[in-house]
Amino acid sequence: MEADVLTALENRLTQDITPADSAELAALAAQVSIPDLIRVVEHVPAKRGALMFRLLAKDRALHVFEALDSGHQADLLAALRDEEITGFFTEMDPDDRAALLDEVPASVADKLLRGLTRRERDLTSALLGYPKGSIGRRMSPEVVPVRASRTAAYALDLLRNREAEYETLYMIPVMDDTRRLVGVVSLRDLFTAPADTTVADLMNAPISAYATDDEERVARELLAVGRIAMPIVDAEDRIVGVLTVDDALEIAEAADTEDAARHGGHEPLRRPYLSTPVLSVVKSRIVWLLVLAVSAVLTVQVLEIFEATLAEVVVLALFIPLLTGTGGNTGNQAATTVTRALALGDVWSRDVLAVLWREARIGFTLGAVLGSLGFLVASLVYGTSIGAVIGLTLLSVCTMAASLGGVMPIIAKTVGADPAVFSNPFISTFCDATGLIMYFLIAKAVLGL
Repeated sequence: MEADVLTALENRLTQDITPADSAELAALAAQVSIPDLIRVVEHVPAKRGALMFRLLAKDRALHVFEALDSGHQADLLAALRDEEITGFFTEMDPDDRAALLDEVPASVADKLLRGLTRRERDLTSALLGYPKGSIGRRMSPEVVPVRASRTAAYALDLLRNREAEYETLYMIPVMDDTRRLVGVVSLRDLFTAPADTTVADLMNAPISAYATDDEERVARELLAVGRIAMPIVDAEDRIVGVLTVDDALEIAEAADTEDAARHGGHEPLRRPYLSTPVLSVVKSRIVWLLVLAVSAVLTVQVLEIFEATLAEVVVLALFIPLLTGTGGNTGNQAATTVTRALALGDVWSRDVLAVLWREARIGFTLGAVLGSLGFLVASLVYGTSIGAVIGLTLLSVCTMAASLGGVMPIIAKTVGADPAVFSNPFISTFCDATGLIMYFLIAKAVLGL
């Protein structure tokens, strides 16, 4: 039944809508679950999504709005009335507000901040004071530490009386008298301990991060240790906020999406695909296409340099797609693997030589297998000389491409660039030109050209 209602709602949103249709749309939307409403909003233009928001109950509209990416939220704000914008913005968490403010014009951001209470404005402004990309922008400042000298009974009373000020109740930071982080205590330990037990006797050693640390690194660290939350401290180890596991998952997902996009040769959309304007999609792709078109000139120049060699042995031209494709794919595999290892913390910049040696061996082994097959097939059709050229080139190209693809992301990270910028198309183009040089040099040596 709900599937039929959902289909009817989607169909109505794609048609012309008049004020007289509002009652029908509101009735349909009221019967659809929140996850399905989120999917509907993500699949329609912002103006249509804003229309549906006006028909939803306030609590359902807020749930849907908070689930959207900050870029999509900004698009919706442009289509909503001022009072609706203020309502949504006031109910958001401070970290979600900070992310949204990065997406809207300065004039809109000022207006939104003025609509907040003094406390909420101070919390949000504090997050905006941290650098973009730092975990301070993504943490929740809504945390109330408990002193190590207090009893379990006192801590539980504090949780009951001030629970609205906590982002999470399951991990409580513990501080000393100067507000410096000294440990963490779980709600379970507080609940099961005798009332007069001090928090210092219950707390565990903290795993924390500085507010200026990179958001992706901190998020992945939290996910790796399997904790529900992580305290965030300032340069003097004073508690300033907390990162929860749901926010860490959002950060990691956004980073993975960005890496996947750049490996594919375009910038991430930061909005649902169907609700992203066509020109925005074009802008996300055109820069990379231009870069790759310019770098592809290298391949053309290599072919021009060895034009005489091709003229003497025309059959060499038949194997160019095989060799360039194999080199590009081998480099892409290595680059993708190492980029992922960097993101997960499995590989560090200091491991560049270890990675180079490892990928060289991997590439050599792959090249030996593929080269042997290439030698057999080419020898049967074109003779052993051509077979030797193909086999040796595959061995050389795979070794070179794997080594290059493995170290380029590490070099990028070392110089402060995004490893994902060395995307698959870029590495493919570079390996094409280098692989062709190796191919023709080997051909000239083996065939005596």
